[in-house]
Amino acid sequence: MNIPCEYLEKISAVYPNISFEHLDFNQDGMVNDVVVVNHQIVCRFAKDDWGKKALSQEAKVLEVVRNYVELRVPHFEHLEEGFVSYTFIKGEPLSRNTLLKLTKTSQARIISQLAGFYQQLHSIPNEVLVNAGLSSSEVGRSREDWLKLYGQVQETLFPYLWRHQQTFIHELFAPVVTGELNLSYTPVLIDGDLAVYHILFDPLSESISGLIDFGTAGLGDPACDIAVLLSNYGESIVRRMQSDYPVLPDVINRARFWVGTLELQWALAGIKYNNRAVSLAHIGLAKDVQPVGTRIN
Repeated sequence: MNIPCEYLEKISAVYPNISFEHLDFNQDGMVNDVVVVNHQIVCRFAKDDWGKKALSQEAKVLEVVRNYVELRVPHFEHLEEGFVSYTFIKGEPLSRNTLLKLTKTSQARIISQLAGFYQQLHSIPNEVLVNAGLSSSEVGRSREDWLKLYGQVQETLFPYLWRHQQTFIHELFAPVVTGELNLSYTPVLIDGDLAVYHILFDPLSESISGLIDFGTAGLGDPACDIAVLLSNYGESIVRRMQSDYPVLPDVINRARFWVGTLELQWALAGIKYNNRAVSLAHIGLAKDVQPVGTRIN
Protein backbone atom coordinates (compact mmCIF):
# COMPACT_ATOMS: atom_id res chain seq x y z
CA MET A 1 0.00 0.00 0.00
CA ASN A 2 1.85 3.06 -1.27
CA ILE A 3 -0.06 6.12 -0.13
CA PRO A 4 1.42 9.32 -1.60
CA CYS A 5 3.30 11.35 0.98
CA GLU A 6 1.36 14.47 0.08
CA TYR A 7 -1.88 12.72 1.07
CA LEU A 8 -0.56 11.83 4.52
CA GLU A 9 0.88 15.31 4.96
CA LYS A 10 -2.49 16.86 4.12
CA ILE A 11 -4.30 14.61 6.59
CA SER A 12 -1.77 15.44 9.30
CA ALA A 13 -2.18 19.16 8.62
CA VAL A 14 -5.97 18.96 8.94
CA TYR A 15 -5.89 16.58 11.91
CA PRO A 16 -2.63 17.46 13.74
CA ASN A 17 -3.28 15.09 16.66
CA ILE A 18 -4.08 12.05 14.56
CA SER A 19 -2.04 8.84 14.67
CA PHE A 20 -1.94 6.54 11.68
CA GLU A 21 -2.76 3.24 13.36
CA HIS A 22 -4.66 1.77 10.43
CA LEU A 23 -4.89 3.02 6.85
CA ASP A 24 -7.08 1.79 3.99
CA PHE A 25 -6.18 3.14 0.54
CA ASN A 26 -8.64 2.82 -2.33
CA GLN A 27 -7.74 3.96 -5.85
CA ASP A 28 -10.57 2.12 -7.64
CA GLY A 29 -12.69 5.22 -8.24
CA MET A 30 -12.33 7.20 -11.45
CA VAL A 31 -12.65 10.58 -9.68
CA ASN A 32 -11.09 10.28 -6.23
CA ASP A 33 -8.41 8.46 -4.27
CA VAL A 34 -9.69 7.55 -0.81
CA VAL A 35 -7.77 7.12 2.45
CA VAL A 36 -9.69 5.82 5.47
CA VAL A 37 -7.85 6.54 8.71
CA ASN A 38 -8.34 4.24 11.72
CA HIS A 39 -11.82 3.25 10.49
CA GLN A 40 -12.88 6.72 11.65
CA ILE A 41 -12.15 9.39 9.06
CA VAL A 42 -12.65 9.27 5.29
CA CYS A 43 -10.29 11.50 3.28
CA ARG A 44 -10.94 11.93 -0.42
CA PHE A 45 -8.46 13.43 -2.86
CA ALA A 46 -9.54 14.51 -6.35
CA LYS A 47 -7.52 12.88 -9.11
CA ASP A 48 -7.82 15.79 -11.55
CA ASP A 49 -9.46 19.17 -12.16
CA TRP A 50 -12.77 17.53 -13.04
CA GLY A 51 -12.65 15.73 -9.70
CA LYS A 52 -12.09 19.03 -7.91
CA LYS A 53 -15.16 20.47 -9.57
CA ALA A 54 -17.16 17.36 -8.64
CA LEU A 55 -16.18 17.66 -4.97
CA SER A 56 -17.35 21.27 -4.90
CA GLN A 57 -20.71 20.30 -6.43
CA GLU A 58 -21.03 17.35 -4.04
CA ALA A 59 -20.56 19.65 -1.05
CA LYS A 60 -23.47 21.82 -2.23
CA VAL A 61 -25.60 18.74 -2.86
CA LEU A 62 -25.03 17.28 0.59
CA GLU A 63 -25.87 20.56 2.29
CA VAL A 64 -29.32 20.26 0.70
CA VAL A 65 -29.80 16.50 0.89
CA ARG A 66 -29.20 16.25 4.64
CA ASN A 67 -32.26 18.41 5.24
CA TYR A 68 -34.61 16.30 3.15
CA VAL A 69 -33.66 12.62 3.46
CA GLU A 70 -33.85 10.30 6.46
CA LEU A 71 -30.93 8.00 5.64
CA ARG A 72 -27.49 9.05 6.84
CA VAL A 73 -25.21 10.73 4.29
CA PRO A 74 -21.69 12.18 4.68
CA HIS A 75 -21.15 15.53 6.38
CA PHE A 76 -18.02 17.19 5.03
CA GLU A 77 -16.11 18.32 8.10
CA HIS A 78 -13.25 19.78 6.07
CA LEU A 79 -13.51 21.04 2.50
CA GLU A 80 -10.94 22.67 0.29
CA GLU A 81 -10.11 22.46 -3.38
CA GLY A 82 -9.45 18.84 -4.24
CA PHE A 83 -9.78 17.50 -0.69
CA VAL A 84 -12.63 16.64 1.70
CA SER A 85 -12.92 14.62 4.88
CA TYR A 86 -15.83 13.26 6.89
CA THR A 87 -16.66 10.78 9.63
CA PHE A 88 -16.60 7.15 8.51
CA ILE A 89 -20.03 5.53 8.12
CA LYS A 90 -19.90 1.83 9.03
CA GLY A 91 -21.46 -0.73 6.73
CA GLU A 92 -20.93 -3.28 3.99
CA PRO A 93 -21.83 -2.95 0.29
CA LEU A 94 -25.45 -3.97 -0.26
CA SER A 95 -25.09 -6.46 -3.10
CA ARG A 96 -28.03 -8.18 -4.76
CA ASN A 97 -26.98 -11.51 -3.27
CA THR A 98 -26.79 -9.98 0.21
CA LEU A 99 -30.29 -8.57 -0.16
CA LEU A 100 -31.82 -11.78 -1.55
CA LYS A 101 -30.37 -13.91 1.26
CA LEU A 102 -32.28 -11.91 3.86
CA THR A 103 -35.73 -12.76 5.16
CA LYS A 104 -38.73 -11.30 3.33
CA THR A 105 -39.27 -8.93 6.24
CA SER A 106 -35.71 -7.57 6.11
CA GLN A 107 -35.86 -7.34 2.32
CA ALA A 108 -39.04 -5.30 2.57
CA ARG A 109 -37.46 -2.96 5.11
CA ILE A 110 -34.42 -2.29 2.93
CA ILE A 111 -36.44 -1.91 -0.27
CA SER A 112 -38.67 0.59 1.53
CA GLN A 113 -35.58 2.50 2.73
CA LEU A 114 -34.19 2.75 -0.81
CA ALA A 115 -37.51 3.73 -2.35
CA GLY A 116 -38.15 6.26 0.40
CA PHE A 117 -34.73 7.81 -0.13
CA TYR A 118 -35.40 8.35 -3.83
CA GLN A 119 -38.89 9.64 -3.16
CA GLN A 120 -37.44 12.20 -0.75
CA LEU A 121 -34.49 13.08 -3.01
CA HIS A 122 -36.59 13.53 -6.14
CA SER A 123 -39.18 15.59 -4.27
CA ILE A 124 -36.86 18.35 -3.03
CA PRO A 125 -38.47 21.64 -4.13
CA ASN A 126 -37.00 23.18 -7.27
CA GLU A 127 -36.57 26.58 -5.63
CA VAL A 128 -34.34 24.97 -3.00
CA LEU A 129 -32.15 23.45 -5.71
CA VAL A 130 -31.93 26.74 -7.59
CA ASN A 131 -31.07 28.71 -4.45
CA ALA A 132 -28.32 26.20 -3.64
CA GLY A 133 -26.74 26.83 -7.04
CA LEU A 134 -26.80 23.18 -8.08
CA SER A 135 -25.84 22.39 -11.66
CA SER A 136 -26.91 19.55 -13.94
CA SER A 137 -25.61 16.06 -13.25
CA GLU A 138 -22.73 14.94 -15.46
CA VAL A 139 -24.69 11.80 -16.33
CA GLY A 140 -27.47 13.69 -18.14
CA ARG A 141 -28.30 12.61 -21.71
CA SER A 142 -30.52 14.09 -24.42
CA ARG A 143 -32.11 12.22 -27.33
CA GLU A 144 -29.32 13.55 -29.54
CA ASP A 145 -26.76 12.15 -27.08
CA TRP A 146 -28.39 8.72 -27.21
CA LEU A 147 -28.47 8.71 -31.00
CA LYS A 148 -24.81 9.69 -31.05
CA LEU A 149 -24.05 6.83 -28.68
CA TYR A 150 -25.95 4.45 -30.98
CA GLY A 151 -23.76 5.50 -33.89
CA GLN A 152 -20.57 5.10 -31.85
CA VAL A 153 -21.62 1.64 -30.72
CA GLN A 154 -22.23 0.53 -34.29
CA GLU A 155 -18.93 1.97 -35.47
CA THR A 156 -16.71 0.83 -32.61
CA LEU A 157 -18.29 -2.22 -30.98
CA PHE A 158 -20.14 -3.98 -33.82
CA PRO A 159 -16.90 -5.36 -35.37
CA TYR A 160 -16.43 -7.35 -32.13
CA LEU A 161 -20.04 -8.45 -31.61
CA TRP A 162 -21.94 -11.47 -32.86
CA ARG A 163 -25.11 -11.01 -34.89
CA HIS A 164 -27.53 -11.68 -32.02
CA GLN A 165 -25.74 -9.04 -29.92
CA GLN A 166 -26.06 -6.50 -32.72
CA THR A 167 -29.77 -7.36 -32.98
CA PHE A 168 -30.19 -6.74 -29.24
CA ILE A 169 -28.62 -3.29 -29.60
CA HIS A 170 -30.79 -2.38 -32.60
CA GLU A 171 -33.88 -3.43 -30.64
CA LEU A 172 -32.72 -1.48 -27.57
CA PHE A 173 -32.32 1.79 -29.49
CA ALA A 174 -35.36 1.35 -31.77
CA PRO A 175 -37.83 3.18 -29.45
CA VAL A 176 -35.44 6.14 -29.32
CA VAL A 177 -34.86 6.20 -33.06
CA THR A 178 -38.60 6.07 -33.83
CA GLY A 179 -39.53 8.46 -31.03
CA GLU A 180 -41.77 5.84 -29.42
CA LEU A 181 -39.94 6.23 -26.11
CA ASN A 182 -40.78 9.56 -24.50
CA LEU A 183 -37.50 10.94 -23.15
CA SER A 184 -38.95 14.15 -21.72
CA TYR A 185 -38.81 14.72 -17.96
CA THR A 186 -38.90 17.41 -15.29
CA PRO A 187 -35.40 17.78 -13.79
CA VAL A 188 -35.04 16.77 -10.15
CA LEU A 189 -32.05 16.23 -7.89
CA ILE A 190 -30.58 12.82 -8.72
CA ASP A 191 -27.70 10.87 -7.27
CA GLY A 192 -26.69 9.44 -10.64
CA ASP A 193 -24.46 6.63 -9.38
CA LEU A 194 -25.77 4.84 -6.28
CA ALA A 195 -23.73 1.69 -6.90
CA VAL A 196 -23.92 -1.23 -4.46
CA TYR A 197 -20.68 -0.10 -2.80
CA HIS A 198 -22.25 3.30 -2.14
CA ILE A 199 -25.15 1.70 -0.23
CA LEU A 200 -23.96 0.68 3.24
CA PHE A 201 -25.65 -2.29 4.91
CA ASP A 202 -25.64 -2.99 8.64
CA PRO A 203 -25.77 -6.80 9.05
CA LEU A 204 -26.79 -6.54 12.72
CA SER A 205 -29.93 -4.48 12.19
CA GLU A 206 -30.33 -5.78 8.63
CA SER A 207 -30.98 -2.28 7.34
CA ILE A 208 -29.20 0.48 5.44
CA SER A 209 -26.79 2.40 7.67
CA GLY A 210 -25.98 5.15 5.18
CA LEU A 211 -25.30 6.26 1.61
CA ILE A 212 -22.00 7.67 0.37
CA ASP A 213 -20.46 9.32 -2.71
CA PHE A 214 -22.72 11.91 -4.31
CA GLY A 215 -20.03 12.91 -6.80
CA THR A 216 -22.31 12.63 -9.85
CA ALA A 217 -25.35 14.20 -8.16
CA GLY A 218 -27.10 17.16 -9.74
CA LEU A 219 -30.20 18.07 -11.69
CA GLY A 220 -31.32 15.34 -14.06
CA ASP A 221 -33.73 12.62 -15.08
CA PRO A 222 -35.04 10.53 -12.16
CA ALA A 223 -35.03 7.55 -14.52
CA CYS A 224 -31.24 7.55 -14.27
CA ASP A 225 -31.43 6.68 -10.58
CA ILE A 226 -33.98 3.94 -11.21
CA ALA A 227 -31.73 2.57 -13.98
CA VAL A 228 -28.89 2.24 -11.48
CA LEU A 229 -31.22 0.34 -9.15
CA LEU A 230 -32.22 -1.95 -12.02
CA SER A 231 -28.55 -2.56 -12.68
CA ASN A 232 -27.87 -3.25 -9.00
CA TYR A 233 -30.86 -5.38 -8.06
CA GLY A 234 -33.02 -6.23 -11.07
CA GLU A 235 -36.59 -5.31 -11.94
CA SER A 236 -38.24 -7.92 -9.69
CA ILE A 237 -36.84 -6.01 -6.70
CA VAL A 238 -37.32 -2.51 -8.12
CA ARG A 239 -41.01 -3.23 -8.77
CA ARG A 240 -41.43 -3.78 -5.03
CA MET A 241 -40.52 -0.12 -4.49
CA GLN A 242 -43.67 1.28 -6.08
CA SER A 243 -45.63 1.72 -2.84
CA ASP A 244 -42.89 4.01 -1.50
CA TYR A 245 -41.94 5.46 -4.91
CA PRO A 246 -45.32 5.90 -6.64
CA VAL A 247 -43.98 7.53 -9.84
CA LEU A 248 -42.16 4.33 -10.79
CA PRO A 249 -44.52 3.54 -13.72
CA ASP A 250 -43.79 7.00 -15.17
CA VAL A 251 -40.02 6.49 -15.30
CA ILE A 252 -39.57 2.74 -15.71
CA ASN A 253 -39.34 2.66 -19.52
CA ARG A 254 -36.68 5.35 -19.65
CA ALA A 255 -34.85 3.50 -16.88
CA ARG A 256 -35.05 0.20 -18.78
CA PHE A 257 -33.53 1.81 -21.85
CA TRP A 258 -30.89 3.61 -19.79
CA VAL A 259 -29.73 0.46 -17.99
CA GLY A 260 -29.50 -1.36 -21.32
CA THR A 261 -26.91 1.16 -22.47
CA LEU A 262 -24.62 0.99 -19.43
CA GLU A 263 -22.51 -1.94 -20.58
CA LEU A 264 -22.19 -0.32 -23.99
CA GLN A 265 -21.02 2.98 -22.52
CA TRP A 266 -18.37 1.26 -20.41
CA ALA A 267 -17.25 -0.95 -23.29
CA LEU A 268 -16.80 2.11 -25.48
CA ALA A 269 -14.79 3.87 -22.78
CA GLY A 270 -12.65 0.77 -22.29
CA ILE A 271 -11.75 0.68 -25.98
CA LYS A 272 -11.26 4.44 -26.21
CA TYR A 273 -8.86 4.54 -23.26
CA ASN A 274 -7.43 1.05 -23.79
CA ASN A 275 -8.52 0.14 -20.27
CA ARG A 276 -9.60 -3.45 -19.75
CA ALA A 277 -10.81 -2.78 -16.21
CA VAL A 278 -13.32 -0.23 -17.49
CA SER A 279 -14.58 -2.67 -20.12
CA LEU A 280 -15.24 -5.24 -17.39
CA ALA A 281 -16.85 -2.85 -14.90
CA HIS A 282 -20.36 -4.28 -15.19
CA ILE A 283 -19.59 -7.94 -14.55
CA GLY A 284 -21.75 -9.23 -11.72
CA LEU A 285 -24.63 -6.79 -12.04
CA ALA A 286 -28.27 -7.80 -12.33
CA LYS A 287 -29.74 -8.87 -15.69
CA ASP A 288 -33.37 -8.94 -14.54
CA VAL A 289 -34.86 -6.13 -16.68
CA GLN A 290 -38.01 -6.21 -18.81
CA PRO A 291 -38.12 -4.79 -22.37
CA VAL A 292 -39.16 -1.18 -22.90
CA GLY A 293 -42.96 -1.02 -23.08
CA THR A 294 -43.71 -3.81 -20.56
CA ARG A 295 -46.44 -2.65 -18.20
CA ILE A 296 -46.11 -2.70 -14.43
CA ASN A 297 -49.18 -4.44 -13.04
